[in-house]
Amino acid sequence: MTYYIYHIPGQKIGVTRDLYKRVTQQQGYAEGEYEVLFEGEDIDEVSRLEVELQKSYNYPVETQLYKDLIKPKNMKVNPTEQTTTFPCPLNKLKGNLMDNIGYSWVTPQGYRFTITAQNARWIVDNAITSRFNNERCFIYNKAFHEFENDSFKPVPAPETAPPERGWLNPETFNLIRTWAHERGIYDKGDVKTQFSKLVEEVGELAKAILEEDQNEFCDAIGDIVIVLTNLAHLGDDRIEDCISDAYKEIKNRKGTMQNGTFVKDDTYSKVLKTKTNTL
Repeated sequence: MTYYIYHIPGQKIGVTRDLYKRVTQQQGYAEGEYEVLFEGEDIDEVSRLEVELQKSYNYPVETQLYKDLIKPKNMKVNPTEQTTTFPCPLNKLKGNLMDNIGYSWVTPQGYRFTITAQNARWIVDNAITSRFNNERCFIYNKAFHEFENDSFKPVPAPETAPPERGWLNPETFNLIRTWAHERGIYDKGDVKTQFSKLVEEVGELAKAILEEDQNEFCDAIGDIVIVLTNLAHLGDDRIEDCISDAYKEIKNRKGTMQNGTFVKDDTYSKVLKTKTNTL
């Protein structure tokens, strides 16, 4: 695997395994607006050099080495021609996967897999307890490979996509989770810290509404979505699934607008009122 030390002049020096995703998609810098200072496959060398370069350019120095930020904790899988076995029972698989986002392995037939927040759910849903050891579980490599191929097909932007603002698609949430993981939010944070952050961002939104500040209004909503994405992840869920479940609850809901707010029908109250009127 190749690691890149990139430099955004006047801003920062950082390390990434994917320049386009990390620098262009996440931070908004196109080619020509940044430079690659070094690339290599030795993560120890890259981690050490990043700090040295940050010091020489007088940029803020990372408090934790890059290799420690992405270092997997305890996962060690056993890939064979047909399956990949995980060293934990089914009821502990999800937690182990979440603790090892970024861990990679290669199967004998050449499939390269990397644990992500997106494919972890598939692994959990499709894992099977080993018949030889109840403390282990496995997945079939070919099925996982097919899932990965389908997951990374380009998502076409709808024709109605705003031309200047882009279009939100499922990959956006993956980018947010990758960003949070690289900064240690998932390793050192929890649902309580993210809830506190959510309250702070809601306060910023309230201020923007009161001051009729459109730029801050948009910025605050974006920050809230990011915090909610991280809050869901730390709570062992995905924001996409939370939104989907919520929509299923409301899509057929009926009600009326009262004082500028939609109020759903209370079926029980209606039935009770009807019975009272017939007595």
